[in-house]
Amino acid sequence: MKFAFLVLFLFAVQSVCVYAGTGSFHKDVKIHWGDGRGKIHDNEGKLLSLSLDKSSGSGFQSNDEFLYGKAEVQMKLVPGNSAGTVTTFYLKSPGTTWDEIDFEFLGNISGHPYTLHTNVYTKGSGDKEQQFHLWFDPTREFHTYCITWNPERIIFTVDNVPIREFKNSESIGIPFPKIQPMRLYASLWEAEHWATRGGLEKTDWSKAPFTAFYRNYNVEGCVWANGKSSCAANSPWYTQKLDQRGMNRVKWAQRNYMVYNYCTDKKRFPKAESVAVYAGNFHKDVQIHWGDGRGKVRDRDGKLLSLSLDKSSGSGFQSHQEFLYGKAEVQMKLVPGNSAGTVTTFYLKSPGTTWDEIDFEFLGNISGHPYTLHTNVYTRGSGDKEQQFHLWFDPTKNFHTYCITWNPQRIIFTVDGIPIREFKNSESMGVPFPKNQPMRLYASLWEAEHWATRGGLEKTDWSKAPFTAFYRNYNVEGCVWANGKSFCPANSPWFTQKVDLEGQKKMKWAQSKYMVYNYCTDKRRFPKGVPAVCT
Repeated sequence: MKFAFLVLFLFAVQSVCVYAGTGSFHKDVKIHWGDGRGKIHDNEGKLLSLSLDKSSGSGFQSNDEFLYGKAEVQMKLVPGNSAGTVTTFYLKSPGTTWDEIDFEFLGNISGHPYTLHTNVYTKGSGDKEQQFHLWFDPTREFHTYCITWNPERIIFTVDNVPIREFKNSESIGIPFPKIQPMRLYASLWEAEHWATRGGLEKTDWSKAPFTAFYRNYNVEGCVWANGKSSCAANSPWYTQKLDQRGMNRVKWAQRNYMVYNYCTDKKRFPKAESVAVYAGNFHKDVQIHWGDGRGKVRDRDGKLLSLSLDKSSGSGFQSHQEFLYGKAEVQMKLVPGNSAGTVTTFYLKSPGTTWDEIDFEFLGNISGHPYTLHTNVYTRGSGDKEQQFHLWFDPTKNFHTYCITWNPQRIIFTVDGIPIREFKNSESMGVPFPKNQPMRLYASLWEAEHWATRGGLEKTDWSKAPFTAFYRNYNVEGCVWANGKSFCPANSPWFTQKVDLEGQKKMKWAQSKYMVYNYCTDKRRFPKGVPAVCT
């Protein structure tokens, strides 16, 4: 009887092998690099910090390896200017064909949000990134981050809100991490060459040491020992999946806070069907890149932004992403009153000295006189294709919608849904067309009194400063440029959009009644004949 009991007991121990961590950093982990920069702060081992300075970062790893499990920790990230830093919590196996499941927090300059970067690697292959801006400041308080990994799925949660589910799709040929045991890791390290805005923002070492905190570390999983692991099917996490409420929460998080999804990146994966849509959140989609505080997002939802101009400086914003073709629109309310000498803009532009550019520029005027809407197209640094309009409404009293549609065949400028200009691809006639250089979206409010109003005759009245313009309902549907390529699906309506018969009638109406300058009819400027595209 005793022998039978002993056999049953040993069998149970071998078959379950489920490990529940003690929650003590002293017992469960080892600070394996950093030369003293990683520290456990209390006798019970509940609080640990990792630090980074110019000489080194730091990190810890779990004492055990796991094949499946649920791992969670509470973290408080580096505050202030954390640009170039990466704070992590992840699972990883050793070797050159490793598996890995990542939470990586990419720092940013003060006042701009962290990017939470998630990824899954199998046999050394990743490229499954989803990125988020969080709905809270992760530097002020501790928040809980959890990875649940079982044979059917990987679930990433933040404060018990699931933000991502990566399902086992081996049935359709997609590898899933299920063979290689993984260790838990956490680290704080420097990656200024890529972490913040693709490396544009560098680490400010005068703010070092940078410090992140971890507490309430817990792992429930199956320890890998003696070449095998067995997981009990009665552990809730082992069969965990998302119920309807969980799926609704994932949708909420991804709709409102996701800033990148590999599944929609057709430019990066040209053989896939994907297009990126950036819908109306200034917090997530743009960066106020100049103006020293004169540009402001006015609401928590990121729907309204203002740009201001005074005698010291103007202001502007730019999209986080570059695009090769797309449809970009925004609603604007321009500077009221005496706006002479001011220029308010919304445009696409590529970098470099042979840039491409597509412009909406609103040239201010003295009180009682209309704005001039200036449009232009540059290719390889050459413009000289101006068309200008006076609008059929006062653009300072209410918001109006301005849209640029750019596809391989044409560029269409619309105002409140009315096409006012079409610039066709006329490469067959030797006219260059912007099709090779990815462009970023920009908007700005700046001073150009030397030319903007009546050729510079009307100067800016600085006693009326600050001048302020408003932007809302910013929307871009386009193809993000990534890794040197872009792909646009032919089934997106804007990708094949042209001006139909009704649109042509509206455009003729706008041009006949409201156009005030057309380079195609300027014979004094082009005495040897107007440009070929005009014919």
